[in-house]
Amino acid sequence: MKSKITKIVITGGPCAGKSTALNRIQENFEQLGYTVIFVPETATELINAGISPISCASNLDFQINLFKLQLQKEKIFSCAADTMPAEKILMLCDRGTIDNKAYMTAEEFAQTIKEIGLSEIELRDSYDAVFHLETTAKGAEDFYTTENNTARTETAEQAIEIDNRLISAWTGHPHFRIIDNSTDFEGKLKRLNKEIASFLGEPKPFEIERKFLIEYPDEALLENNPNCKRVDIIQTYLLSADGREIRVRQRGIQGSYIYFKTEKKYISPTTRIEIEERLTKDEYIALLEKTDAAKAQIRKSRYCLSSGSFYFEIDIYPFWSNKAIMEIELSDESQKIIFPDGIKIIKEVTDDRRYSNSALARNHNID
Repeated sequence: MKSKITKIVITGGPCAGKSTALNRIQENFEQLGYTVIFVPETATELINAGISPISCASNLDFQINLFKLQLQKEKIFSCAADTMPAEKILMLCDRGTIDNKAYMTAEEFAQTIKEIGLSEIELRDSYDAVFHLETTAKGAEDFYTTENNTARTETAEQAIEIDNRLISAWTGHPHFRIIDNSTDFEGKLKRLNKEIASFLGEPKPFEIERKFLIEYPDEALLENNPNCKRVDIIQTYLLSADGREIRVRQRGIQGSYIYFKTEKKYISPTTRIEIEERLTKDEYIALLEKTDAAKAQIRKSRYCLSSGSFYFEIDIYPFWSNKAIMEIELSDESQKIIFPDGIKIIKEVTDDRRYSNSALARNHNID
C-alpha cells in the first residue's frame, strides 16, 4: 500500500517559537504513528554558510539561488519519502518557498518566479497546509529576542513588519492557519498541534465551520487589502450514495490551477467529516464524467482574508448581486469570532442547508 505523505509548512515571524514547535510536532505525531521528516530552513542554512543578500551581488541573486535550492531540497525529500514503507508520513517544511516573498520587492519576486518557471499559485499551493506562528513581538514583547538565532537581526518593529508580510504572502492558500500569542507559549504550542491534528483527521477528520450571509462586499476594498487574495473556483458535484457529498474542484487564477476531490458527511450543522485529496489535472477531468446532472456546476470568486488570527473565505457568486457567503473554519465550536472591518453580516446560515454549495447547485434563487 502506497504511503500517505502530507506536506505542511511551519512558518512565522522572527522569534515565534518555530524551532521548539517543530520538535513538539515530531514528538506528538510520532506517538500517533506518523513518520516525521524535516526539510530544514534554507535561508538560515545559506546565511550561516556565508551566502546572504549582502555577500551576493544583489538580493535578487540571493533569492533566485535560495528558491532553486529550496525547491530541489523539497523534491529530494519527497522522493525519499516515496521510498519509505511507513503508512503515514508527515513532511514538515521549516518555512516554504513563499516565505521568501516577504523579504523581496514585488519586482524582485516577479523576476524570481519568471527565472524558476513556476507561478505564485504553483509555489504557494504545492503544500497541503500552512501554519503561521505569530512573532512574540506581537503581544508577547517581553519574550522577543535575537539571541537564539545567529541569522536573526530584526528589531521588534521589523519583526512585526515581517510577520505581517509573511501572513500576506501565504493568504490565499486553501488551508492557512494563524496561531497567535493569546495564551502563554505552552498554550500556543498546544493550539498549533490541535490545528495540525484537526487538519490530518486525528482522531477523525472533523471540520468545524460557520457560515454567514453577508451584504455584497466592496470588491475594490478586498482587492486592495494586502491580507486578501482572490482565487476562482469551479466546483462540480459527482454522483454519490450513503448520505455522502462528493465534489471535485478546480482552484486558482489566471490559468494556474490546482485540483481537489472532497467527500463530506455531516455529523451536525457545524461539524462534518471531510476527506480531501489532491488530483492531477487528468484525474480531475476523468472524474467529471461522473457529474451529478441534477446539480449545476458552481462557479465563484473566493476572497481569502486574513484578519487578526482568523482566516475568512468570502464567496461571490455570479447569480447574486446583493449578497455573498462568508465562511470560517474553527478549532472549537464555541470560539468567539471577531469579524473583519467592512463586512456587513445579514445573518448566520450555518444551520440553513439552503445556503450550502450543494443546495445552491440545485437552486440559487434564495431570498
